[in-house]
Amino acid sequence: MFRYILPIALSLGSAPAIAAEFKWAETTDPQTMDPHAVNSAPVLGFLNNVYEGLVRRGKDMAIEPALATAWEPIGEGEGWRFTLRQGVKFHGGEDFNADDVIFSYQRASNEASDTRSWFAPVSDVVKVDDYTVDILTTAPNPIFPDSIANWMIMDSGWATANNTALPDKESGNHATLNTNGTGAFMVTTREPGLRTVLEPHAGWWDTTEHNITRAELTPIQNSATAVAALLSGDVDLINPVPIQDAARLAGNDSVKVIQGIEARVIMLGFPHEADALKYSAETTDANPFADARVRKAVAQAVNVPAILQTIMRGNAEPASQLVSPAMRGYSAALAERPVFDPAAAKALLAEAGYADGFSFGLKCPNDRYLNDEAVCQAVTGMLAQVGITAVLDAMPVQNYWPELRADNYDMYLLGWSPGTFDAEHPIRFLASTPNEEKKLGSWNFGGFSNARVDELLPMIQSEIDDSKRQAMLDETTKILQDEVAYVPMYVQPLVWGAKANVDLTQRPDNFFILRWVTIN
Repeated sequence: MFRYILPIALSLGSAPAIAAEFKWAETTDPQTMDPHAVNSAPVLGFLNNVYEGLVRRGKDMAIEPALATAWEPIGEGEGWRFTLRQGVKFHGGEDFNADDVIFSYQRASNEASDTRSWFAPVSDVVKVDDYTVDILTTAPNPIFPDSIANWMIMDSGWATANNTALPDKESGNHATLNTNGTGAFMVTTREPGLRTVLEPHAGWWDTTEHNITRAELTPIQNSATAVAALLSGDVDLINPVPIQDAARLAGNDSVKVIQGIEARVIMLGFPHEADALKYSAETTDANPFADARVRKAVAQAVNVPAILQTIMRGNAEPASQLVSPAMRGYSAALAERPVFDPAAAKALLAEAGYADGFSFGLKCPNDRYLNDEAVCQAVTGMLAQVGITAVLDAMPVQNYWPELRADNYDMYLLGWSPGTFDAEHPIRFLASTPNEEKKLGSWNFGGFSNARVDELLPMIQSEIDDSKRQAMLDETTKILQDEVAYVPMYVQPLVWGAKANVDLTQRPDNFFILRWVTIN
């Protein structure tokens, strides 16, 4: 059975006022407007307002129809047949049909796409007729509809006419700054780093719940500036609210604080396959992190309870796995995380041949996760206590991902929210041996590899019996913990701030959905 974190849906119970403009601020500006170029929450969350998939997630995170009205298994686990919605128009007036689904599959699964791992189980997508498509899988895949909730459909004619048949996350193309979706809102102005303006799509196929005439997103990296903008009325919503300001804002009658727990685990990652450290002053011909004892030493040297108490002000939960307890497939028997034990960490380092410690480079974003740089600073201090000296390099997320993909790190910070709300998701993206042909391990920056994990993944994907599937997930989790593939630290909290007259829904994937906003 799926276990979801209950979303928070606030309603003041009053009738919505006349239609109004809406402004909101977030720390991170979407890196691109291309739905297949970058697989990250700021991009996918924003574009869920503009583009749509065959299915979508509702307020309760359950899968529901979108551009497909129905779906059913084909044969004995051969795939899924989707019946498409008729009469749907793209923002440019083009008709939606099966050709757009075929095109979007070819585009999103191409090696140029950051979303190609979503389609690792897919062998082909076949057009049955203009409003029916078969998505064929290499093996039975009971969770496949859940796995494509963020796969967004583009108009094939528009993309071809604008020379954007494939995504380009490095140099960009027409789809980087321009959109043509079928969603409730359309982008009318895109100024990266400054503002993005949306207006309602008058021809949207679904029932409109919102009363917004115009919406504007402004990235505000400085938390104090964001809070000031909310209190002054310059914006109607900020995400996130700085943890240290949550209580103060909650006591202000003009605003409200909406809190929850995100489906995102924050962890430390390692350069498993690197031959040597890149940023060490003295250890230039070896990679200490290739030794599981050193990785375990890191896990025992980081005082997660202290981070949660001092930096997160008690608003986050410790994590032992790549998914939180709210996710399907969580291993309840493996809920304990490494105990904070600096003495044990030092002993492990000595056993591995690093009794005198070593220096290394820690990469971290400073505008992606809640208090990300502060957490990395705390980790740096804690590791120093056991003789491991981290040189911290914190940077904006738009510079951060290219650094990780270029292997320019010795350790890094990563947050992961499973799009399927299932434990299979991070195994496929983070723990599978990177394989372009099989579309696996696309976010496994460090190249962690374990033959048994690779063997278990397709079995997990195809197993229908819940108990057998859970046993496979438990085995995989145990391997990842024993090998210290990553050091999961905590589940990130959600803290939004809004004007008192704004009703909205806060989902645990941290996607802000404009069509559920009303201003009273």
